Amino acid sequence: MDHARAAISNLFAGEPMSYTRFSIARQMDGDNSHVEMRLSADDEEGGETGRQEHMHASMPPRRSVKNLCFIVIAALLLLLIGFLVGYLSYRGRMQKASRCLDGSGKCEMTPTASYLTEDETEEEEVPGPSVLYWPELRTLFSGKLSARRLEDSLRQRANKDSFEAGQIEDEKAASYIHDQFNSFHLDEVWNDEHYVKLQVKGSSNNRVSILQNGKEEELESPNAYVAYSKTGSIVGKPVHVNYGLKADFQKLEKLGVSLNGTILIFRAGKITLAEKVANAQEAGAVGVLMYLDPYDYKNTDALVPFGHAHLGTGDPFTPGFPSFNHTQFPPVESSGLPRIPVQTISSQAAGKLYSKMDGDKCLLEWKSGVMGCKMMSSKANVTVKLSVNNVMVDQKILNIFGAIKGFEEPDRYIVIGAQRDSWGPGAAKAGVGTAILLELARVISDIVKNGGYKPRRSIIFASWSAGEYGAVGATEWLEGYSATLHAKAFTYINLDAAVLGFNHMKISASPLLYTLLERTMKGVKDPTKDSGNLYDRVGSDWVKTVVPLGLDNAAFPFLAFSGIPVVSFGFCNKDEEYPLLGTTEDTVENLKMTDKLYDLMRAAAEVAGQIALRLTHDHELYLDFERYSEELLAFQEKFLPYDRDVKALGLTLNWLFFARGDFQRATDTLRRDIASSDRENKIIRRALNDRIMKVEYDFLSPYLSPKDAPFRHIFFGRGSHTLQSLLENLQLLRTSRSSVNVNMLKEQLALATWTIKGAANALVGDIWDTDNEF
Repeated sequence: MDHARAAISNLFAGEPMSYTRFSIARQMDGDNSHVEMRLSADDEEGGETGRQEHMHASMPPRRSVKNLCFIVIAALLLLLIGFLVGYLSYRGRMQKASRCLDGSGKCEMTPTASYLTEDETEEEEVPGPSVLYWPELRTLFSGKLSARRLEDSLRQRANKDSFEAGQIEDEKAASYIHDQFNSFHLDEVWNDEHYVKLQVKGSSNNRVSILQNGKEEELESPNAYVAYSKTGSIVGKPVHVNYGLKADFQKLEKLGVSLNGTILIFRAGKITLAEKVANAQEAGAVGVLMYLDPYDYKNTDALVPFGHAHLGTGDPFTPGFPSFNHTQFPPVESSGLPRIPVQTISSQAAGKLYSKMDGDKCLLEWKSGVMGCKMMSSKANVTVKLSVNNVMVDQKILNIFGAIKGFEEPDRYIVIGAQRDSWGPGAAKAGVGTAILLELARVISDIVKNGGYKPRRSIIFASWSAGEYGAVGATEWLEGYSATLHAKAFTYINLDAAVLGFNHMKISASPLLYTLLERTMKGVKDPTKDSGNLYDRVGSDWVKTVVPLGLDNAAFPFLAFSGIPVVSFGFCNKDEEYPLLGTTEDTVENLKMTDKLYDLMRAAAEVAGQIALRLTHDHELYLDFERYSEELLAFQEKFLPYDRDVKALGLTLNWLFFARGDFQRATDTLRRDIASSDRENKIIRRALNDRIMKVEYDFLSPYLSPKDAPFRHIFFGRGSHTLQSLLENLQLLRTSRSSVNVNMLKEQLALATWTIKGAANALVGDIWDTDNEF
C-alpha cells in the first residue's frame, strides 16, 4: 500500500499524500455509534510517531493544490472509463436486440421482453417456470399443433344435415365445445345467452312461378330461403342485373331501362346478398331472385344457397341494444331490413326463366355461365310471381367462451372466434373454424400449464351462434359488453371459412396488424410446397391485395362497430369461389377433395396462434399505429385533385389535411415516448400500451349515434361519415355537380376533420398535451 501511494505521489512530484481512514471502534459498553476518523500518510497501523493529528491545519498550500489536481484528474479518468464501459455494454445490447427482431439466433435479452427492449436489468419475478424467449415459444407452439386432432374435430360435422342456430344440433355442438374447453383446463369457461328474433322457413317452401298468357307455371320451390326477407306475394317483370353492383345498375340506366316494379335477377358474388337487395330497392324493384352462376360456381346447377337480406349485423329487431332476456326492447327495427321479398333459386331455374324471355341478350362483359342469358323480356305478358312465407321466431342462442388469463395484465385480452352454426352441414363455413378454435385452445393452454409460458395478457376463445343470420351472436356480445370491450379487447382473430381452396390466400385486416401479420407469414411454412413460407406465396406487395371486410365477415362488427383491430384470413383458389358455401352440399366429404386440407388447416391455425401469442408475449403491444398515417396520406392524395372544386363552393380541404398532419405528428410523439420510456416500469408500459390499443377505437366517429349509425369507423364503416363516402361526393363535383348536397358535404368535411383530430389528440396522451389548434 505504501509503495502504491509513493508511486502516485512521485508521479505528481510530491510527497506521499494523506488518505482518510474511517474506523468504527466497539466501545466497552457495547455502543457502536462512535466513529473515529484518522488522517494518515503511512501504513494502516496509524502513521509516523509524533505526526500531528490535524495535518490539514499545518499542510503547506502547495500540497493542497496537488491534492486538488489529483482529485480532478482521477475523477476525469473514472468518468472516461465509465463512459467506455457503458457504451460497449449498450452497443452489445443493441446488437442482441437486433437479432431478436426477426427471431433469428438466440435472443440474449430478457425473456419475453419487447423486441425494442434496451435494458438487461433483472427480470420481474413471475411465479413458476421462467418465461420463454419468442423463438423458443414459437417452436414449442408449432411442435404441438396436430393435423390429426384438426381432422378429428372436423369429423364432428360429418353425417349431419344442419346446425341451424338454436336448434338441437347447434346446442349439441355448443355443449361439446364447452366440455372440450373444460378438458383443456382453461382458467374460465362460460356460456352467454341471447334471445334474438330469427326468420326461418314457414310451413311450406317459398315458391317462384312464371306467369305467361294468363297461365301460372311453377319455376321452382326450393328448400332454401333468405332470412329477413319481406313476406307476401308479388308479381313483376324479370330483369337481369348481373351481380347487382352500382356499376351494373348504371349500365342499365344508360340503356334507358326502367326498373320500377320489376323483379331483379342477380348472380351471387362480388357483394353480399343484402347489398344487392338494398341496391334493388333503391332502383324501384319489388322483388329479388339470386342464383349461383356456373361461371363463378362450378358444378352447382341444381344447388340453391341459403342467405340473409339484413343490411347489417346482429339482431335487426334490437339495433344498438343487446338481446338479453331482461332487456325491455323498444319497438324499433333496423333500417337495414329489406322492404321487398327475396328468394334464392338454382341456375337451372334461372336458365329456364331466361328461355321464356325474348329480350336482348346479357351484355358480353357480364359473362354469364347460364345459356341464353337475357337482360329482360320485350313481351309484357311474361312476368314472375314470387311468394315468400317465412316466419319470425324468438330463439335462445348460446355463445361459448373459454379464457386463459394473463399474468401481468389479465384485463387486456385478445379474442379468437369462429362461427358454430350453419344452414346445412357447414363443413367449410363453420366446421374448419371450429376445429381450429379447439386446437388453438388445447395447444395454448398446454404450453401455459405445462410448457412454462406466462402470457402477459389474456386470450379468450369464442364460439358464436347465429352467424348465418349476420354475425348475430358476435354482434350481440359486442353490444352487450361494449363499455368493457372497447377498453379491454385489443384484437380479434376470425377463423371462419379458413380453408376454401389451396393455391391462394385471402386476407382482410386492420392496418394496425399488417406488420405483425407479415412477420408471422414469414415464420409459417407453405403447406403446399416443399420449401418456402406463406410470405413467399403472397409476395412483398401483399398489402395491395388486402380485401376490405364485408358484412358477411364476423370480424366486421368488431372493427366497424367496436373499433377493435381485426384479422381474417384463409386459403382459397384464385379467381374462383368455393361453390358449396351455404348449401346442403357443404359436407366434410366434399371439403376433403381440397388438396392437403388438414395441412392447410394446420397452417391457418399456426398463423392465428402466432399472432395471438406474440400479442400476449411482448412488453409493447405489437400494433403498428404508424400505419394509419399512411392510410390517411393515401386518402389525402385522392382528395387533392378536387381541391379547386371544393374552393369553388366556398369550402376548403385544408383543415382536413392539417388534421392528417396532426395525426402524423402524434404518431411521432408516441414513438418518441416509447423510445425514451422505462419499459420495465409496469405503470409506464401500461399507459403507453393503452394509447396504442385505442388508436382503432378513436377512428369511430364520436358524432354519430351507435343506434342510428352502428358502423361508425371512418375507414371501414358504412354511411356518409366515411372517408370513402366523402371521396364519392367529391367525385360527383366533376360528374354531376347539381346532385351534390353542399350542406351534406360541409358536414362530411367537419366530421372527418374532427374525428381525425380527435384521434391525434388521443394518441398524444394527456389532456394538457392536446389542443384544438391545427
